Amino acid sequence: MFKVEKLVVNYGVIQAVRGINLEIKEGQIVSLIGSNGAGKTSTLNAIMNLIPKKGKVEYFGNDSSKLTTDKIVKRGISLVPEGRRVFINLTVDENLDMGAFNNEENRIILKEKMYKTFARLKDKQYQLAGTLSGGEQQMLAIARALMSEPKLLILDEPSLGLAPKIVSDMFKIILELKKQGITILIVEQNAYAALKISDYGFVIENGEIVMQDKAKNLLESKEIINKYLGG
Repeated sequence: MFKVEKLVVNYGVIQAVRGINLEIKEGQIVSLIGSNGAGKTSTLNAIMNLIPKKGKVEYFGNDSSKLTTDKIVKRGISLVPEGRRVFINLTVDENLDMGAFNNEENRIILKEKMYKTFARLKDKQYQLAGTLSGGEQQMLAIARALMSEPKLLILDEPSLGLAPKIVSDMFKIILELKKQGITILIVEQNAYAALKISDYGFVIENGEIVMQDKAKNLLESKEIINKYLGG
Protein backbone atom coordinates (compact mmCIF):
# COMPACT_ATOMS: atom_id res chain seq x y z
CA MET A 1 0.00 0.00 0.00
CA PHE A 2 2.69 2.47 1.04
CA LYS A 3 6.43 2.46 0.50
CA VAL A 4 9.28 4.83 1.30
CA GLU A 5 12.63 4.28 -0.43
CA LYS A 6 15.96 5.92 0.41
CA LEU A 7 14.34 8.86 2.22
CA VAL A 8 16.82 11.58 3.14
CA VAL A 9 16.17 14.78 5.09
CA ASN A 10 18.85 17.41 5.64
CA TYR A 11 18.74 20.50 7.83
CA GLY A 12 21.74 22.40 6.50
CA VAL A 13 24.76 20.20 7.18
CA ILE A 14 22.80 17.98 9.59
CA GLN A 15 21.39 14.79 8.09
CA ALA A 16 18.27 14.02 10.14
CA VAL A 17 17.08 11.07 8.04
CA ARG A 18 19.68 8.89 6.35
CA GLY A 19 18.19 6.96 3.45
CA ILE A 20 15.53 4.96 5.27
CA ASN A 21 13.13 2.43 3.76
CA LEU A 22 9.63 1.75 5.11
CA GLU A 23 6.77 -0.39 3.87
CA ILE A 24 3.18 -0.60 5.13
CA LYS A 25 0.62 -3.17 4.07
CA GLU A 26 -3.04 -2.24 3.82
CA GLY A 27 -4.98 -2.85 7.03
CA GLN A 28 -1.94 -2.78 9.31
CA ILE A 29 -1.00 -0.66 12.29
CA VAL A 30 2.73 0.03 11.96
CA SER A 31 4.84 1.73 14.63
CA LEU A 32 7.95 3.83 14.15
CA ILE A 33 9.72 4.04 17.49
CA GLY A 34 12.88 5.75 18.63
CA SER A 35 14.24 8.27 21.09
CA ASN A 36 13.98 12.06 20.86
CA GLY A 37 15.91 13.40 17.88
CA ALA A 38 16.04 10.02 16.12
CA GLY A 39 14.31 11.39 13.01
CA LYS A 40 10.74 10.21 13.53
CA THR A 41 8.90 13.51 13.00
CA SER A 42 11.23 14.50 10.16
CA THR A 43 10.27 11.25 8.42
CA LEU A 44 6.56 12.02 8.74
CA ASN A 45 6.94 15.63 7.60
CA ALA A 46 8.94 14.44 4.58
CA ILE A 47 6.25 11.89 3.69
CA MET A 48 3.69 14.72 3.66
CA ASN A 49 6.06 17.02 1.70
CA LEU A 50 6.05 19.56 4.51
CA ILE A 51 9.86 19.77 4.33
CA PRO A 52 12.42 19.28 1.53
CA LYS A 53 13.57 15.70 1.06
CA LYS A 54 15.21 13.23 -1.28
CA GLY A 55 13.94 9.75 -2.00
CA LYS A 56 10.78 8.10 -3.23
CA VAL A 57 7.33 7.82 -1.63
CA GLU A 58 4.83 5.46 -3.23
CA TYR A 59 1.16 5.15 -2.34
CA PHE A 60 -0.76 2.30 -3.99
CA GLY A 61 2.03 2.15 -6.57
CA ASN A 62 1.80 5.86 -7.49
CA ASP A 63 4.69 8.21 -6.82
CA SER A 64 3.63 10.98 -4.44
CA SER A 65 7.13 12.36 -3.83
CA LYS A 66 6.54 15.60 -5.72
CA LEU A 67 2.90 16.23 -4.81
CA THR A 68 1.89 19.20 -2.68
CA THR A 69 0.59 18.38 0.79
CA ASP A 70 -3.05 19.14 -0.06
CA LYS A 71 -2.90 16.73 -3.02
CA ILE A 72 -1.35 14.05 -0.79
CA VAL A 73 -4.29 14.49 1.59
CA LYS A 74 -6.71 14.30 -1.32
CA ARG A 75 -5.15 11.00 -2.40
CA GLY A 76 -5.94 9.53 1.00
CA ILE A 77 -3.10 10.19 3.46
CA SER A 78 -3.71 12.34 6.53
CA LEU A 79 -1.32 13.43 9.30
CA VAL A 80 -2.18 14.22 12.92
CA PRO A 81 0.85 16.32 13.90
CA GLU A 82 2.74 16.26 17.16
CA GLY A 83 1.25 18.70 19.64
CA ARG A 84 -2.27 18.34 18.15
CA ARG A 85 -2.33 21.86 16.63
CA VAL A 86 -6.07 22.30 16.68
CA PHE A 87 -7.44 25.73 15.81
CA ILE A 88 -7.89 27.00 19.37
CA ASN A 89 -10.03 30.02 18.40
CA LEU A 90 -12.49 27.91 16.42
CA THR A 91 -15.17 25.66 17.87
CA VAL A 92 -14.96 21.89 17.78
CA ASP A 93 -17.51 21.91 14.96
CA GLU A 94 -15.55 24.49 12.97
CA ASN A 95 -12.34 22.47 13.41
CA LEU A 96 -14.08 19.48 11.85
CA ASP A 97 -15.24 21.69 8.98
CA MET A 98 -11.61 22.66 8.38
CA GLY A 99 -10.70 18.98 8.13
CA ALA A 100 -13.18 18.57 5.29
CA PHE A 101 -11.57 21.27 3.12
CA ASN A 102 -11.30 18.77 0.25
CA ASN A 103 -14.37 16.71 1.09
CA GLU A 104 -17.30 19.11 1.25
CA GLU A 105 -19.77 16.66 -0.27
CA ASN A 106 -19.43 14.27 2.70
CA ARG A 107 -18.90 16.86 5.43
CA ILE A 108 -22.24 16.59 7.25
CA ILE A 109 -22.34 12.78 7.27
CA LEU A 110 -18.72 12.59 8.40
CA LYS A 111 -19.30 15.01 11.27
CA GLU A 112 -22.09 12.81 12.55
CA LYS A 113 -19.73 9.84 12.33
CA MET A 114 -17.00 11.72 14.23
CA TYR A 115 -19.39 12.65 17.03
CA LYS A 116 -20.40 9.01 17.29
CA THR A 117 -16.78 7.79 17.39
CA PHE A 118 -15.61 10.59 19.71
CA ALA A 119 -18.64 10.93 21.98
CA ARG A 120 -16.90 13.40 24.31
CA LEU A 121 -16.67 15.89 21.46
CA LYS A 122 -20.40 15.87 20.71
CA ASP A 123 -21.25 17.55 24.01
CA LYS A 124 -18.66 20.24 23.28
CA GLN A 125 -19.19 20.80 19.58
CA TYR A 126 -19.86 24.52 20.00
CA GLN A 127 -17.07 25.05 22.53
CA LEU A 128 -13.78 26.69 21.51
CA ALA A 129 -11.10 24.06 20.91
CA GLY A 130 -8.68 26.00 23.09
CA THR A 131 -10.84 25.32 26.14
CA LEU A 132 -10.72 21.52 25.74
CA SER A 133 -8.51 19.24 27.80
CA GLY A 134 -5.37 17.77 26.24
CA GLY A 135 -7.08 14.44 25.64
CA GLU A 136 -10.11 16.10 24.04
CA GLN A 137 -7.86 18.19 21.80
CA GLN A 138 -6.07 15.01 20.69
CA MET A 139 -9.40 13.39 19.88
CA LEU A 140 -10.37 16.49 17.93
CA ALA A 141 -7.09 16.45 16.01
CA ILE A 142 -7.69 12.83 15.00
CA ALA A 143 -11.34 13.50 14.12
CA ARG A 144 -10.33 16.50 12.03
CA ALA A 145 -7.82 14.33 10.11
CA LEU A 146 -10.50 11.70 9.52
CA MET A 147 -12.79 14.27 7.87
CA SER A 148 -10.76 13.85 4.67
CA GLU A 149 -11.59 10.11 4.71
CA PRO A 150 -7.98 8.90 4.63
CA LYS A 151 -7.02 5.33 3.84
CA LEU A 152 -3.71 5.91 5.63
CA LEU A 153 -3.74 7.84 8.92
CA ILE A 154 -0.39 9.00 10.30
CA LEU A 155 -0.21 9.82 14.01
CA ASP A 156 2.74 11.72 15.49
CA GLU A 157 3.07 11.17 19.28
CA PRO A 158 -0.68 10.82 20.00
CA SER A 159 -0.09 10.05 23.71
CA LEU A 160 2.24 13.00 24.36
CA GLY A 161 1.31 14.86 27.54
CA LEU A 162 -1.81 12.81 28.26
CA ALA A 163 -2.79 11.11 31.51
CA PRO A 164 -2.47 7.27 31.55
CA LYS A 165 -6.24 6.71 31.48
CA ILE A 166 -6.61 9.00 28.47
CA VAL A 167 -3.70 7.26 26.75
CA SER A 168 -5.48 3.93 27.20
CA ASP A 169 -8.65 5.39 25.68
CA MET A 170 -6.64 6.84 22.79
CA PHE A 171 -5.13 3.50 21.84
CA LYS A 172 -8.55 1.84 22.01
CA ILE A 173 -9.78 4.43 19.50
CA ILE A 174 -6.81 3.67 17.23
CA LEU A 175 -7.69 -0.04 17.30
CA GLU A 176 -11.30 0.82 16.47
CA LEU A 177 -10.14 2.87 13.47
CA LYS A 178 -8.22 -0.17 12.22
CA LYS A 179 -11.44 -2.21 12.44
CA GLN A 180 -13.07 0.45 10.26
CA GLY A 181 -10.49 -0.32 7.56
CA ILE A 182 -8.02 2.52 8.11
CA THR A 183 -4.32 1.71 7.85
CA ILE A 184 -2.27 3.48 10.52
CA LEU A 185 1.34 4.60 10.90
CA ILE A 186 2.08 5.69 14.45
CA VAL A 187 5.17 7.48 15.75
CA GLU A 188 5.31 7.14 19.50
CA GLN A 189 7.79 7.44 22.36
CA ASN A 190 5.55 5.17 24.44
CA ALA A 191 7.02 2.21 22.60
CA TYR A 192 5.26 -0.46 24.65
CA ALA A 193 1.77 0.98 24.09
CA ALA A 194 2.42 1.49 20.38
CA LEU A 195 3.89 -1.96 19.73
CA LYS A 196 1.14 -3.60 21.79
CA ILE A 197 -1.49 -2.56 19.23
CA SER A 198 0.73 -2.78 16.13
CA ASP A 199 1.22 -5.49 13.55
CA TYR A 200 4.74 -4.42 12.61
CA GLY A 201 7.38 -2.06 13.91
CA PHE A 202 10.42 -0.12 12.76
CA VAL A 203 13.13 1.22 15.10
CA ILE A 204 14.92 4.40 14.07
CA GLU A 205 18.19 5.64 15.57
CA ASN A 206 20.19 8.63 14.35
CA GLY A 207 18.09 8.84 11.21
CA GLU A 208 18.52 5.18 10.25
CA ILE A 209 16.28 2.12 10.56
CA VAL A 210 18.27 -0.21 12.81
CA MET A 211 15.67 -2.90 13.39
CA GLN A 212 12.31 -4.02 12.01
CA ASP A 213 10.09 -6.99 12.77
CA LYS A 214 6.62 -8.07 13.73
CA ALA A 215 5.54 -5.98 16.70
CA LYS A 216 5.16 -9.01 18.98
CA ASN A 217 8.77 -10.00 18.26
CA LEU A 218 10.04 -6.49 19.02
CA LEU A 219 8.17 -6.57 22.33
CA GLU A 220 10.13 -9.71 23.26
CA SER A 221 13.51 -8.42 22.03
CA LYS A 222 15.99 -7.90 24.88
CA GLU A 223 17.56 -4.99 22.98
CA ILE A 224 14.21 -3.24 22.58
CA ILE A 225 13.24 -3.96 26.19
CA ASN A 226 16.50 -2.47 27.48
CA LYS A 227 16.47 0.60 25.23
CA TYR A 228 12.81 1.53 24.95
CA LEU A 229 10.65 -0.46 27.37
CA GLY A 230 12.44 0.27 30.64
CA GLY A 231 13.83 -3.25 31.00
